[in-house]
Amino acid sequence: MGTAIQLCVTSNPAQGRKCKYEGQSVRALPIRILSVGKKRSRGLQLMVDEYADKLRYYCNVEDAQIRPNPRNARDQRAQVDAEDEAVMNLIRSDDWVVMLDERGQDIESEQMAELVGDAGNTGASRLSFCIGGPYGHGRKMRQRANLSIKLSSLVLNHQIALLVLMEQLYRSWTILKGQKYHH
Repeated sequence: MGTAIQLCVTSNPAQGRKCKYEGQSVRALPIRILSVGKKRSRGLQLMVDEYADKLRYYCNVEDAQIRPNPRNARDQRAQVDAEDEAVMNLIRSDDWVVMLDERGQDIESEQMAELVGDAGNTGASRLSFCIGGPYGHGRKMRQRANLSIKLSSLVLNHQIALLVLMEQLYRSWTILKGQKYHH
């Protein structure tokens, strides 16, 4: 585990919120998205692929899907533990790990951009985002994560969370680069 990233944004009422890295050069870590879930619909996969293509302009991105309940456990705790183990097997010791969780820190788009920018300064070789299965994340992931965030105050299923994450990562890079996508 690495140093904690402080997600803070200074606010100027006349200009609104601004990312501290906007217009500056940032180290682009490869991004890996680990998502526990069943086969995706064609429509969702098309949208995920579209954002992945847009993100590749800024950084390498990998979308890894983990089968839910890989051991066909009959109880919820065993299922979470099996999914937890499957995800942990894909995380390297030098990854900067961001866990998406309904109880995570509520962040704004500018703060997500700062997270992406800050991650390049951690010494990590990759930025990994983890989306849990239907019962959430296990104990090992909760201990391993460098940061826990939520994408919404609403609880999102893993497929919607993936799409929102992809869009927010793209938005983050446009903020970092000072491009017009984010208003």
